[in-house]
Amino acid sequence: MKSQWSNFHQIGRNSFLAASTIYFSTEFNFLNTPLPDRRSFCFAGRDQSSFVVLKSEAEFNSALSKARDGSLPSVFYFTAAWCGPCRLLSPVILELSKKYPDVTTYKVDIDEGALTSTIGKLNVSAVPTLQFFKGGVKKAEIVGVDVMKLRNVMEKLYK
Repeated sequence: MKSQWSNFHQIGRNSFLAASTIYFSTEFNFLNTPLPDRRSFCFAGRDQSSFVVLKSEAEFNSALSKARDGSLPSVFYFTAAWCGPCRLLSPVILELSKKYPDVTTYKVDIDEGALTSTIGKLNVSAVPTLQFFKGGVKKAEIVGVDVMKLRNVMEKLYK
């Protein structure tokens, strides 16, 4: 009988992140939690008014124009439902959207049919990707899961 770790021996040395992603995506699967404790990243409660899920090209264009004209400090969080690292990052982003209520966080699902053509406007090539706008300019970008860097960028830009 093969152990669950035997498949990891086939992963190359440079694929440590892939191996850890496989492990964590099964370990922290929010869909397996009991219903009363399940928290959905897609829905914002009353205390999360700075979090917006974009579902159409018009919504995306409006949010992007607000970010670029400097009227609204913004974070664009590009994600996908199938992305394990995105699911790991989701609770941290929710926590930070509560901590910085003056910054609007936009969740953009790259697989949303109405948004696939507009994603190219911000040159997103991988998920998770976070882009930070302040004063009408993109100030920072994080590709991948780096919680410490995410916290530091939010602190530096939006405190």
